Amino acid sequence: MDVLKFVAKRLLLMIPILIGISMLTFAISNTIPGDPARLILGPKATPEGLESLREKMGLNDPLYIQYGRYMVGITHGDLGESTYSQGPVSSDLIRYSPATFELTLFAMMITLLIGIPFGIISASKKDRMADHFTRLFSLLGVAMPAFWLGLLFLLLFYLKLGILPGSGRLDSGMSPPHHITGMYTIDALLTGNWTVLLSASMHLILPGITLAAVTIGMITRMTRSSMLEVLQSDYVRTAHAKGASENRVLYGHALRNGVMPVITLLGMAFGHALGGSVLVESVFSWPGLGKYAVNAITYLDFPAVMGVTLLIAVMFILVNLIVDTLYFFIDPRLKHN
Repeated sequence: MDVLKFVAKRLLLMIPILIGISMLTFAISNTIPGDPARLILGPKATPEGLESLREKMGLNDPLYIQYGRYMVGITHGDLGESTYSQGPVSSDLIRYSPATFELTLFAMMITLLIGIPFGIISASKKDRMADHFTRLFSLLGVAMPAFWLGLLFLLLFYLKLGILPGSGRLDSGMSPPHHITGMYTIDALLTGNWTVLLSASMHLILPGITLAAVTIGMITRMTRSSMLEVLQSDYVRTAHAKGASENRVLYGHALRNGVMPVITLLGMAFGHALGGSVLVESVFSWPGLGKYAVNAITYLDFPAVMGVTLLIAVMFILVNLIVDTLYFFIDPRLKHN
């Protein structure tokens, strides 16, 4: 199958998927008990004021009319008005998303640097001490709730030891770098602002490790399982019989053939990290999409909740599309199908 045809087909399939996600999210959001108009006007609001605001916001219309109006707005690039920030949801997403993407990318980098090597070590040292250690490590990472691990890190490294910052993206009183991408580490690197780069990097460590803990465990377990299967193959035994070194067998033969399931899981892990950022950002006061979503839910800000959900869904689909496209370059057999 041609790569371009495959990508085009997957992009077209995004449309019904996103419509389904929008319908489900819209239905769930509007079944939550509460009155957005009352939250906006406060407890002293008059019945006349509440009714007037509900009419202005279109809350009195049937759900199908509200959903239709919302979808028409999306086709024109309008995600609605946020009742929490009093501004366009699209502007809020542009402002908050770089912080979440920076945190997620950092967490995925940690996942790659730790998860895959640990999985390889675990498989190559099967049933030995190193294998037992990495399996226990991955199990703890998967089992620990992100919010609990984040609070534990704050207590230990911020309050007790004082060696790492506890919240925010920069030290107090420090100005952000010149805006290019919105990701402070990249912007500071591009502009040569080394002081901001150091501060932004230090602030990424605790939330990044917290967010990566679960994905590290997932990748370690998958890499170990995939490598064990490949290491039992005939061509691996043949390579050993021909006198190939252990490293060449592991990295030149086994890893390349066993990496396909790991790449698939990496796409899933990226989506998991985006979703998990909601809890992590709340614990570390990280000003990203997760914290924005929590505030939106608290204030029954339905347009903001919808906007965050659709953005994360789009990112999840695009990352998995990239992962699936990589198969054509990793596995030559797919080019001839």
